[in-house]
Amino acid sequence: MINAMTIDVEDYFHVSAFADVIRPDDWHKHSFRVSANTHRLLDLFDESGVRATFFVLGWVAKRAPELVHEISRRGHEVACHGMSHELVYRQTPAVFKQETRDSKSLLEDQIGGPVLGYRAASYSIRPDSAWALDLLVEAGFAYDSSIFPIRHDRYGMPDASRVPGRISTPNGESIVEFPLTTAQMWGVRVPVAGGGYFRLLPYWLTRKGLRQVNHEDRQPFVFYLHPWEIDKDQPSIAASRISRFRHYTNIDRCEARLRVLLADFRFGTMIDSLSDLGLLARPPSEGRLSTVPSR
Repeated sequence: MINAMTIDVEDYFHVSAFADVIRPDDWHKHSFRVSANTHRLLDLFDESGVRATFFVLGWVAKRAPELVHEISRRGHEVACHGMSHELVYRQTPAVFKQETRDSKSLLEDQIGGPVLGYRAASYSIRPDSAWALDLLVEAGFAYDSSIFPIRHDRYGMPDASRVPGRISTPNGESIVEFPLTTAQMWGVRVPVAGGGYFRLLPYWLTRKGLRQVNHEDRQPFVFYLHPWEIDKDQPSIAASRISRFRHYTNIDRCEARLRVLLADFRFGTMIDSLSDLGLLARPPSEGRLSTVPSR
């Protein structure tokens, strides 16, 4: 069983937790650290023999096209993380459509191939922004990984399926969805997909939940991380107490935990995992992927 290792390629000043204190117009004033931190992850994946999916923010791709080239050159999948890191439900459909198409086209031009996957900023496809799924289909994406089936103050679809599969869009189309992973433990859904949960929860609990998904649910899981989460020397931002707690807790332990995780489970790209499930099919005579027709 192939689990999906994913990296959301954005910098520390892009995060939604700091949106109240760092304006997008001021991003260029902050030290650019995402390139060096992403290279550290690329080297770690080389050591571990892991291919991953990198959901690249369009703003980063414009600033560092050589980083996108390097991700692709090392054999990883390049996918789309939008352009501006604005929460989907704070955008109009017209703005979302334009930004998504622009970022997809930018990445495809940089790697010279198709970009099949999308992930929204802060998993912000919720019930009130589910219209975005139709625009992803229209833009030509084969799969999405934006839905987090939990309750949260910023994101979440608590009634959504926990397992990868083809879902219906509001307009009656369909798209493959790989939801962020949760485990059913002690009668509640526990988020074990990575990111802040990976840093905040004890590692034994994350491993227990992920093993349950693999061995009891017989499903692959998706794991995510941000390059800034292995950067203990990043600048300190004067934000709210809860934002600082979510952002900085256990950053100094994150890379070591990631190394243990890579040894404990089998990983590949999103395409590897979804193809293994039969949700994406690779034509035998071509290198491209196509979606499996809905039944």
